[in-house]
Amino acid sequence: MKKIIPFIIAGLFTGSANAQKPYAGSKAVVNTTFIYEKNDVSFPECHASTVVETSEGLVVAWFGGTEERHPDVCIYTSRKLNGKWDKPVLAADGKEDGTKYPCWNPVLFRRDNGDLILYYKVGPDPRSWWGLYKISSDGGKTWSAAEKIPHNLLGPIKNKPVRLPDGEILYPTSFETAKIWNSYMELSDQDLKNWKKIDIDNGSYQTIQPTILFHPDGSLQLLCRSKNKLVIESWSKDKGRSWSVMKPAALPNNNSGIDAVTLADGRHLLVYNPAVKGRNKLGISVSRDGSNWETPLLLENDPDPAAEYSYPAVIQGKDGLVYITYTWNRKLIKHVVVDPSKLTSTP
Repeated sequence: MKKIIPFIIAGLFTGSANAQKPYAGSKAVVNTTFIYEKNDVSFPECHASTVVETSEGLVVAWFGGTEERHPDVCIYTSRKLNGKWDKPVLAADGKEDGTKYPCWNPVLFRRDNGDLILYYKVGPDPRSWWGLYKISSDGGKTWSAAEKIPHNLLGPIKNKPVRLPDGEILYPTSFETAKIWNSYMELSDQDLKNWKKIDIDNGSYQTIQPTILFHPDGSLQLLCRSKNKLVIESWSKDKGRSWSVMKPAALPNNNSGIDAVTLADGRHLLVYNPAVKGRNKLGISVSRDGSNWETPLLLENDPDPAAEYSYPAVIQGKDGLVYITYTWNRKLIKHVVVDPSKLTSTP
């Protein structure tokens, strides 16, 4: 039977803005910082970060502006070089045919030739937005002109795409209407050509924003945000070409974004809000099989129910460390470095 083992680390209250101090009680946390300070930027709110590793260091992107959905919301990036984050720079706006639309949910990906791809959405709302991308050949310093994703496809909707063994790029994505949420997959080649859509039977569940895990037998697992108070999952045994009907995973979901990564040691690591209500807690769960989960660490545990720590993004670097970014009260983007070898928990 699938199960989730209760939190074993309590009292890790991190509501303070002092990001330089490590989390009390957690030997796994290597470092915490904010990507920028409030006086470094002109926008009052931010959300939906994404992180990627280049040969030079890390690059993070997010959207920022007056508030979500406002026409002035744009995509910003920052690069970490020599241990320091650069001041944020504008990477993309939503200007089209003389009209300014809000930007949404950037996703960074490094393709085989080393280029960075910045995928993002533009449009009045998630029901009518469209997908675009830009390419950087210099590690995120400069970006090409925006290109629309063909066939009315969207690209990755929140979480990072993955490279399949044959080199194709598999995108976890979804669409939203007033009544229906539905997760599905998209494929392209490395040149961002030959786009395809792969439908998934969501069953009776309302899901969006999937994230992809890899298993030793070659199967793939999706974990999805849902309206059903649980993380919802699907499995593929043919390299993402077809997927099982969605079903509940043994993990709570508060109708907020999640992200996960399969680690080099074979474990799966999920970052999410470990509750069915509120975004004032953010935790890490780990699993050997994608079914039985343990939660050894809370990154945030704020007693204020109005606090928000949400929309995590997670990767494992070539140094073996785990790099996590997330929204910090819609005011800042926080960056946490975790040593997964020290992520231990006792049932």
